[in-house]
Amino acid sequence: MFTDFFYVLKDKGITISMTEWITFMDALNKNLADSSLERLYYLGRMILVKTESDFDKYDLAFQEYFKDIKHYDEIPDNIRKWLEKDGMEPDQQNIELYSYQMKRDINETKRMFRERITEQNSEHNGGNYWIGTSGGSAFGHSGRNKGGIRVGGKPGFRSAFSVNGERKYIDFRHDKTLDIRQFQVAFRKLRQFSSKIEAAKTELDLDETIDKTCNNGGYLQLEFQKPRKNTVKLLLLFDCGGTMYPFMELCNSLFQAVHKANHFKDVKTYYFHNCIYSKVYKTAECELGDWIDLEELFRKTDKDYKVIIIGDAQMAPEELFDVNGNYRGPNDGKSGYEWNQILSKKYRRVIWLNPSRHPNAAMLSWMEAEATLAELYPMYPLTVNGLKEGIKKLMAPK
Repeated sequence: MFTDFFYVLKDKGITISMTEWITFMDALNKNLADSSLERLYYLGRMILVKTESDFDKYDLAFQEYFKDIKHYDEIPDNIRKWLEKDGMEPDQQNIELYSYQMKRDINETKRMFRERITEQNSEHNGGNYWIGTSGGSAFGHSGRNKGGIRVGGKPGFRSAFSVNGERKYIDFRHDKTLDIRQFQVAFRKLRQFSSKIEAAKTELDLDETIDKTCNNGGYLQLEFQKPRKNTVKLLLLFDCGGTMYPFMELCNSLFQAVHKANHFKDVKTYYFHNCIYSKVYKTAECELGDWIDLEELFRKTDKDYKVIIIGDAQMAPEELFDVNGNYRGPNDGKSGYEWNQILSKKYRRVIWLNPSRHPNAAMLSWMEAEATLAELYPMYPLTVNGLKEGIKKLMAPK
């Protein structure tokens, strides 16, 4: 039983051992799901899913296998548009007209729902028959029916047995693009401390204090050490404009996370458009003349700076390989590829974070630029796992 469900789960990327699957089957044989689809959902998730980052994958697999649980996208576009309204509340007239305490049979409600989808050709607000808002119908949102299928809108009663379009756990996925909180957590790992500074011993050395106190038979003896100082220096290079417009909010979150952090001795931020050439810009507008020579930047930053380049690596081949490929400014006699070679050799630790990283770029002719740059820099997707791996690379021993 449910053998196909096992393979759907595996296909979504959930690792399941045979012991876990046998445990799930044993639980079903003991009727722990009690013939309830909702209980089956939670029973399977409890036994088969090891981490909350896989909850969303489990939801997708569950919806795919149990065909009656429909996706929000399966609702026709016209009905979905009618339902996309804010502020819809059940009025007093509807409360008096319709019985919101009605108990409905699950299978019968699903049958009626499928019928309404094929029949409905107009918007409905109020009422107790069509898919709509603010009424007593078993389908829609912003009404007060305890036993129906919510479609769109914000959740009201939580007893609906089918909630279309709800991806509650998508933010837990490790392959999801990052938000500012996840950036901040990741950057906490990017820090190093050094106690090799000339200063008085003013910081409590807890370990040494414990040792000395134990050696003194419990008599407290405080020990101090020189204060530690954060030694991480960070250089950020952002690709701005063009194909990076869809990722502006994401890059802004990364920028804020870095500059709100106190984990770094120094942070410098510059910008480029498509490809790094002989100059980088001081602001995200990338205005002509508002730049700094790359060689001057090299003089201002030593080889110990940890460098993070953020860009989608999307450009025409001539922008990367032609000495005249920079149509927004000078190349100073070198191609973009040559300037990137120079930059990659200048610093000990450089990574590239790509918000649209293509896993097979090297095999696709139109992804030549990305594939080439990925050979110069360790390139990671701009996801939770990607940033985690990138930070690990930056912090690797010399």
